[in-house]
Amino acid sequence: MRKSYTKMVQTYNRTRGATRMMGVEEYFKGLADINRLRIINLLLQGELCGCDIQYVVGSSQSNVSRHLTYLKRSGLVIDRRVGYRVYYRLVPDTRPEYTELLAYLKLALNGRTFTADTRKLKQAIQNGACTLSEAGNPAAVLSSRRKATVR
Repeated sequence: MRKSYTKMVQTYNRTRGATRMMGVEEYFKGLADINRLRIINLLLQGELCGCDIQYVVGSSQSNVSRHLTYLKRSGLVIDRRVGYRVYYRLVPDTRPEYTELLAYLKLALNGRTFTADTRKLKQAIQNGACTLSEAGNPAAVLSSRRKATVR
């Protein structure tokens, strides 16, 4: 009886380790493209509307959508719908391998392209891009729509 229990525990530990490794493998597959790294860099700033990501990255909607879907499948990004807009954010995960990966990415994504993207995103937000700050504040949405119609 004791022997079978020990074997069961060993099998469980082995598969749990394989699952953890599979998660890390999926993370790296998701990060294996410069466009996806650029999107992750933007999402490190917080939740963003898909159109903001598209604007900053400068790619077509279908291209950005494909990369975001890949990031979702790899377990790095989640989304939510608000009306016709889709907001994306990094998965709130406390596993050490995930938090350490994000900490590393914050340090590593500091090249010219990534800093230019961050600057462009901040400028877009200041100019009233459709970000979470607007979605959470209906007055801001109305205000930005009024500005758009007045211009």
